[in-house]
Amino acid sequence: MAADDNDAMVTDTALPAPQPAPHPALSPSDPPALAGLAGFAGTTRLDDWGLIRAQGEDAAKFLQGQLTQDVEALTPDRATLAGYCSPKGRLMASFVVWRAAPDQLLLACSADLLPGVLKRLQMFVLRARCKLSDASAELALWGLAGTTAAPGAAADAAIWSHTRQGDAHAVRLPDAVVDGQAVPRWLYAAPPGSPAVTEGPALAPAVWQALEAHSGVPRILAATAEQFVPQMVNFEQVGGVSFRKGCYPGQEVVARSQYRGTIKRRAQVLTSTQPLQPGQEVFHSGDADQPAGMVVLAGSLASGRYSALVELKLAALEGGSLHAGGAAGPLLALQPLPYAIAEEVP
Repeated sequence: MAADDNDAMVTDTALPAPQPAPHPALSPSDPPALAGLAGFAGTTRLDDWGLIRAQGEDAAKFLQGQLTQDVEALTPDRATLAGYCSPKGRLMASFVVWRAAPDQLLLACSADLLPGVLKRLQMFVLRARCKLSDASAELALWGLAGTTAAPGAAADAAIWSHTRQGDAHAVRLPDAVVDGQAVPRWLYAAPPGSPAVTEGPALAPAVWQALEAHSGVPRILAATAEQFVPQMVNFEQVGGVSFRKGCYPGQEVVARSQYRGTIKRRAQVLTSTQPLQPGQEVFHSGDADQPAGMVVLAGSLASGRYSALVELKLAALEGGSLHAGGAAGPLLALQPLPYAIAEEVP
């Protein structure tokens, strides 16, 4: 569902709304709200994530000129979300970035696009004193959810804080919010077989993926690469873009989307009784010909309860209903975002 480069900015023509229902609701046959969140506490190996290492005196400087966030300002106790854009301002990848050492940064991203992104970044190193490599085999990535799964000293850490624990790294991610309750989350990088995570309770990968969706923090996968300008998936709302740093690929488009137009697409949390997939198109009941959005992330909280973070035309929320795969597909129900959309971002 690629759109033109101004797609995040221009005001949409209102979609037909024969059935006024601004917030599509679950039908009476849908599962009730989950009884408590204890089942969301545990750890899962993130086999669909990978890790890039940037090593060298110029590592931070090099990444500063490539990514959407201010990497040079990153302190050892902090992590950040950052994007890697095409010249057209479309997100080719998203990263969780932190300093592992004064001259070393680690970038966690989706494993299915890591090889291509790594190769592309290496093309631009040139004379910079920076070596980029795939560190996925050296440090396994784990998702930890719930207070009982907190990695030791990082249990009370602030959002986007980074804690070094020997050879391991813990990054406090934004909470997921399910049925109005916050579920703490951590990204944990440790040598394979680390007892700090392998001895904890197991969490199903699909549940972790659903919690990702309920956090409202996008992660770009191969299925969604180059589909979105950052604002279309709330990337600047969750700390993924600095509008005060220097140039990077696609910066002009990203800045123009922020300051010179009306943003008409945003990410929303939707639920369904049927499975959803990243890259799947979403349709409005009043327009069977043109998709209204695309699934960014998807997972399952329980049998019959599926969740997704969906990039969506704001006009599609003004009436009618939303459906997966086609205008007659499974009904989607709108859920609250875990944060308010700010009109101005620092």
